[in-house]
Amino acid sequence: MRTKYGSPDVLELREIDRPDPKDNQVLVKVHAVSVNPLDWHVLRGEPFLVRLMGFGLLKPKHQILGADIAGRVEAIGKNVTQFKVDDEVFGSGMGGFAEYACVSQNRLVLKPTAMTFEQAAAVPVAGLTALQALRDHGRLQSGQHVLINGASGGVGTFAVQIAKALGAQVIGVCSGRNVEMVRSIGADHVIDYTKEEFWRSEKKFDLIVDNAAFQSIGKPLRVLKATGIYVGVGGSSSTLSFLQSLIVNPLIARMKGRKVVSFMANVKQADLVSIKELLEAGKVVPVIDRKYALSETPEAIRYVEKGHARGKVIITI
Repeated sequence: MRTKYGSPDVLELREIDRPDPKDNQVLVKVHAVSVNPLDWHVLRGEPFLVRLMGFGLLKPKHQILGADIAGRVEAIGKNVTQFKVDDEVFGSGMGGFAEYACVSQNRLVLKPTAMTFEQAAAVPVAGLTALQALRDHGRLQSGQHVLINGASGGVGTFAVQIAKALGAQVIGVCSGRNVEMVRSIGADHVIDYTKEEFWRSEKKFDLIVDNAAFQSIGKPLRVLKATGIYVGVGGSSSTLSFLQSLIVNPLIARMKGRKVVSFMANVKQADLVSIKELLEAGKVVPVIDRKYALSETPEAIRYVEKGHARGKVIITI
């Protein structure tokens, strides 16, 4: 937990009282939780606009971070009807970097029986972001061509697999060390950005999902069809870069006659169910880079901050 904004150094491992679930909440005994860029943005309070999004202006509202949770139901609030004690669940709340966390029942679903808790914890934020980027904002249709920049990261590995499940032709962009991994999860073609600049391609795409959307989109738009959509995901801790994706990029797109969307994932139980069905059908398999113990949470966040994780980083409880 933490009491102020700052680097991972402000995190302390403490023993506190077990939380009690509210009427519509489930108390989850946490088995695993994943680390997202969201965690270090909220940890640092950067960019500053993050603080204006309900996370606390001067002091952090949430002392315990960790949005992706997988575990077993320990207790339920009096209005909970969807779950019972001992159910194995996964979903998204806040407070997962702990042995117990309270989560609203409408932000959880039952864990697929064949999946481990570590695999389930990898899914919520990254999986929902990928699904909503492709299906809702990108309006991806079967047979269309989609380019996924940052295909080897947390969101990217889910985006490649979900796009294939939706019937698309998928081109992934990543570094050379990740080319074979991205190809193994279903990409039809993989571009090594250290050797080839994807925006110089003569091929045009129906959809670009850019997991490095804090940069200028002038170059990516060169390979987007006139009827295509550019969906920006992610960002840096720089306020200027944040404003670049929020204001400057849409202006560039308008001048070029292209549609640009930037968004943050919305936790919807129905979408968690959709991803669960893809998991159960074997069409999506979480990619896990490495695992840490709860006491190593600061190190896990530092690793994710570097931006080179292959898939997801998991904390096991």
